[in-house]
Amino acid sequence: MSIADKQQEVLEELSFFPDWQERYEYVIGLGRKLPAMGEEMKTADKLIKGCQSQVWLDARISDGKVRYVADSDSVITKGMIALFVRVLDDETPDAILSADLSFIDKTGLKEHLAPTRANALNLMATQMKQRALEFSAA
Repeated sequence: MSIADKQQEVLEELSFFPDWQERYEYVIGLGRKLPAMGEEMKTADKLIKGCQSQVWLDARISDGKVRYVADSDSVITKGMIALFVRVLDDETPDAILSADLSFIDKTGLKEHLAPTRANALNLMATQMKQRALEFSAA
């Protein structure tokens, strides 16, 4: 399944929820399903700087594909990073770098977030692409 296909799948799932509050509950549920990130991995170098909440992101390359692990101290922020992990995990660095991540705008979630949380979405996407770039350059 391509990144675009995964994005479309997320958008279709969110479309089942006409109310933005229900969409948030769904996104929070996605965050709860993220694989656990060990406390030893929650180091300063893995923090996404500029986010209101603490968000940790780790990335590794395995068999030519980027594997992301993420966590947050906020349930909604953890759900938001879970959206990106779901779409970008297990993809090649080049696919991640060329991905259009504006799908997040189509979710309708940004309109109901405080400006600092909405900005966090951009920071998350940028950081995930940055990690892919590091693997692509190596």
